[in-house]
Amino acid sequence: MPFSLDAFADTPTANAGPRLGDQAYAALEELIVTATLPPGSLWSEAALSERTGIGRTPVREALQRLAADHLVILLRRHGIKITEVQVAEQLLVLDARRELERLVSVCAARRASKAEREAHLHSAVELHEAGEKRDPLLYLRVHFALKRFTCACARNPYATRALSPLHALSRRFFYVHHDRFGDLMEVARVHAELAEAIGRGDEAGASACCDAMTDYAVAFTRKIILE
Repeated sequence: MPFSLDAFADTPTANAGPRLGDQAYAALEELIVTATLPPGSLWSEAALSERTGIGRTPVREALQRLAADHLVILLRRHGIKITEVQVAEQLLVLDARRELERLVSVCAARRASKAEREAHLHSAVELHEAGEKRDPLLYLRVHFALKRFTCACARNPYATRALSPLHALSRRFFYVHHDRFGDLMEVARVHAELAEAIGRGDEAGASACCDAMTDYAVAFTRKIILE
């Protein structure tokens, strides 16, 4: 049975099915961040409802959230526009992420349960394996699933809500530019070390690893700007 971070969800509604609005949000976010809905493209609410197989009311609700996340622009009488990927703006995203990621990582190291710490250690192994396989898409799937899990372990919903749109923008940015990854083993190592620090409950180590992770992301983004 494959390992899943979902098995460690520690919420009162963990066994309840997701609301249709949440399902629509997850489906549309995945289509956007993987560029299946290309940046700059225009869509109607009806087309997105048909694309996801979810009714227009929950899709409309999801689009409001995606607009708040800066992934779509709601154009009055003209439908929905998928936002462009802006390389320079990604540096601003990383500025904001640096402080919030450090807070969330330290809180997760402090507050995670034993099972959640073990899950972080297991995810570190998966990150190393993705790096060794030179599989950037596998790496991104593991990486961003772990990001969401770490936020849950931090037990700070305010920081989680602030990070959510930044993670979505970063996920799309790195997906679009995944073919430019240099040494994927090194990328995976940096993020695995953060997961390991959280898994050990090492708050100082999590803070230092988080800064190293953000420094790497900034260097990667600047390299793309200079190309």
